Amino acid sequence: MRRAALPCLIASLLLAGCQPSPAPAPAAAPTTTPPAATASDAPAAPPATSAAPTQGEGPSFDCSKARGAQEQLVCGDPELAALDRQLAATYRQAQAKASDPALLRATQRGWIKGRDDCWKAADIRSCVFEAYVRGIVDLRIQHGLVQVPATVEYRCDDDTARVAAVFYNDPPQAMVLTVGDDQAILPIARSGSGARYAASGVEFWEHQGEASIDFFGKTLRCTPAR
Repeated sequence: MRRAALPCLIASLLLAGCQPSPAPAPAAAPTTTPPAATASDAPAAPPATSAAPTQGEGPSFDCSKARGAQEQLVCGDPELAALDRQLAATYRQAQAKASDPALLRATQRGWIKGRDDCWKAADIRSCVFEAYVRGIVDLRIQHGLVQVPATVEYRCDDDTARVAAVFYNDPPQAMVLTVGDDQAILPIARSGSGARYAASGVEFWEHQGEASIDFFGKTLRCTPAR
């Protein structure tokens, strides 16, 4: 799938995580939760905040009515449940600013389908985690809920494509990585040293002034442009 430039991330990133490789062959998906169960009928949104959601509470939906392995996973995982609450709050903030509410609702239904398709992934938990981070970050960007930081441009050993990054430090921390005409949202990842961001098929690792990038099989060595 071709990923759009940053102003058009909603259509591509939420559905496919910006991965250019063809989607897996269709398979019977489990029953999914109607869109309203996750976002639109959640309690009134709290004031916008950059604080991370507290863990130890349930998700935004009723776990006694959870459908499918993905929602059951969220109900049993405090970190995923916190991300679900944060996504629901971010979605309500986006509703208040959306110029096209119908498009926002359709996009959110697409996000739910994408999350529920994680049953096909080799690592279901990582897939669900990445889906939530992408959903939150993309809603913030598309609806002006966050101040967009300065773009960092890179010079790479293969200079045939533009490489740039934007780093978002409001929880959940993530980056938007651009390689040529393609983009991906990467959650921050554990690292023994340096700054590392990773998602399925993509990794960005910056250490001592040099960035190592694996972008769906394309490997690059880069340094920030001066």
